Amino acid sequence: METISWGDFERVELRVGQVINAEPLTKARKPAYVLEIDFGPELGVRKSSAQITEQYTTQALIGRRVVAVINFPEKQIGPVKSQCLVTGFHNAAGEVVLCVPDGEVPLGAKLM
Repeated sequence: METISWGDFERVELRVGQVINAEPLTKARKPAYVLEIDFGPELGVRKSSAQITEQYTTQALIGRRVVAVINFPEKQIGPVKSQCLVTGFHNAAGEVVLCVPDGEVPLGAKLM
């Protein structure tokens, strides 16, 4: 494990957003969804590609709050320009389980 400084960690913008739309990314090599995530009025709506199809349906994602890194540069993933990175953990089967807040917090709230 590589050690980072506290300053390195402080530069990572981990924010809470709410999924407002989810659709299959049909041209992906690995099954994925295109998510539209609302981070509130200050940060707006951003898109992300997420390989979370084993654990979630598109319908189950709508309205769900997620934690995402919002200060990475945009990345082209097939036909989608990903504007944030949704976070999660691999379970025992290797499937991604989303990292989510444990209670109600405002959209755009920063991980402290």
